[in-house]
Amino acid sequence: MRWLLALAASLVLVPLCGTAAVAQEDAEGSKDHPMLSRYPGYYISGYDEQEFGAYEFSLSDGTKKVEGRYWKIDYSLKDDAKKGGPIQIARNYLNAFTSRGGVKLFEDVDTGGGTVTARLPVAGKNIWMEVYVANGGEVYSLAIVEEAGMEQKVEFTAAELSKILAEKGSVAVHGILFDTGKSTIKPESASALKPIGDLLKSDAALKLEIQGHTDNVGAKAANLKLSQDRAAAVKEYLVKNFGIAADRLTSVGFGDTKPVADNASEQGRAENRRVELVRK
Repeated sequence: MRWLLALAASLVLVPLCGTAAVAQEDAEGSKDHPMLSRYPGYYISGYDEQEFGAYEFSLSDGTKKVEGRYWKIDYSLKDDAKKGGPIQIARNYLNAFTSRGGVKLFEDVDTGGGTVTARLPVAGKNIWMEVYVANGGEVYSLAIVEEAGMEQKVEFTAAELSKILAEKGSVAVHGILFDTGKSTIKPESASALKPIGDLLKSDAALKLEIQGHTDNVGAKAANLKLSQDRAAAVKEYLVKNFGIAADRLTSVGFGDTKPVADNASEQGRAENRRVELVRK
């Protein structure tokens, strides 16, 4: 999230109010989004932040559901503050995005209220924003989603892996994570690798082919080599950490040639970046 901090100063809408006492306090545990300050004179009346969530963003031809890091912040006007006009509030947020290279996707705001939607590409990701203003500017809400695939936290047990391999012959494991563009296995992958090692230790006759797959970002030749190296790294990990005989495991990489989802979305690319186990 370092890029969020780097942008924070440059995406402030207008100077924040001073520290004078206010009639209303922000909701407990709430805070402004790290990229965007609030419109002056408003307090946070509702707040929801989720590591992975979804929101239906308004577009000119309907809506689009976007998944990823999620914020929903509701703001209300303080009793002693000057109300912002709906167009003024919406345009402040919109300008904060477009001034940094973002694109306006939808705008339907008048003096009573309305909605504006924008998207900002940052560090290879899309950040989506929607501002909804109501009651002539008395209240407004800010929805932000940093588009990303979900990090898998619930893994197969060794028994479940055994069952799937017996029934289907193969299983995709998404919880094996690597450093970006490298074959170095991240420490948090241990919970996904342990059931594989436990299964191999409990079933001495089991042999597996470890297949590496990537998304389509980057050159095909580089993706192919990366997938091969990652599959080999998983084999090496199982041999080293669980004492599995090397001749029970083979490794192969397919690069981006066997996608299981649409590479046009971050969610699809996340599904395509995987390790598959195939019973031999």
